[in-house]
Amino acid sequence: MAEHLKLDIKAFEDLRERHFASYIIENAELMSSIRESFNDPNYTLPGGESNAACQKRAISVLKPILKEHRGKKIVVGTHGLVMTLMMNHFDPAFDLEFLNQLKKPDIYKMQFEDLELEEVTRIWNA
Repeated sequence: MAEHLKLDIKAFEDLRERHFASYIIENAELMSSIRESFNDPNYTLPGGESNAACQKRAISVLKPILKEHRGKKIVVGTHGLVMTLMMNHFDPAFDLEFLNQLKKPDIYKMQFEDLELEEVTRIWNA
């Protein structure tokens, strides 16, 4: 899209995926950890990052972007869990159940009035 519109892409390291643990974890342990993280936002595996910490770092990037581009259309790309945690910051309805129904890839349009989330629309049709 950036190429088509002749726009620059800005990379923000703090929109990276959540760091789950200091060791390689199997899928079953990963899924269990993600479930537990939504029950307790401060839960983490050894050497990992909690949902609360991941959400905080992602929102610290998103809010200035929203302020800088108020009233404009922007595109933000990130991982599904990070996207869910950012959306959850504005509306707790975006939870584990929401995360579990995401497609890969998936695209959501979020409409803001100042820093208030007004509307969310899924625009990816797989």
